[in-house]
Amino acid sequence: MKKMWRTILITSLLSLIMSGLTSAQTDGSYVPVAKSSDTHPAYIQDMYTYHGKTYLVVDNIEWYEGKEADAVFVQREPEFGQMGAPSGYYIINDSTKLQTFEIQSDAAVLMQIYDRTGHPEDNQIIWNEPITLNKFKTIWSTDTVLHEYPYHLTITNGEIVKIVQQYIP
Repeated sequence: MKKMWRTILITSLLSLIMSGLTSAQTDGSYVPVAKSSDTHPAYIQDMYTYHGKTYLVVDNIEWYEGKEADAVFVQREPEFGQMGAPSGYYIINDSTKLQTFEIQSDAAVLMQIYDRTGHPEDNQIIWNEPITLNKFKTIWSTDTVLHEYPYHLTITNGEIVKIVQQYIP
């Protein structure tokens, strides 16, 4: 009888632990990308490979969220400012200057939402899903919706070492 209860208890504990692990893996929530001197929000205008190296042509932007977005929105759009920033974010893109950066071959790429199955109706958010640079190049070339999203680019010594897609509702 003791052996049976021990088996039931162990099985129950393992089930509880496994269900907790599963929900921790799939029950993510949005966390803003931390601002830093080497991370720059931008729209990607082009991606190309030349002599075996991959490059991004980017249009830098200013990205604001939450209360900061509301404050900037009020300042720049006083006639609409009382409503707050639409959808909780605000983008400023005052410069048309484009910059080109090499992407390190081992750069980290974190995506939030993209067409994983070939059926856009299946798209779901998976927060900060790591993918390879090669996969990013492939989906960038086939899924033009990705061109509409801003990205946070971490640049070290003039090269992109990390790309994080910014989710926009």
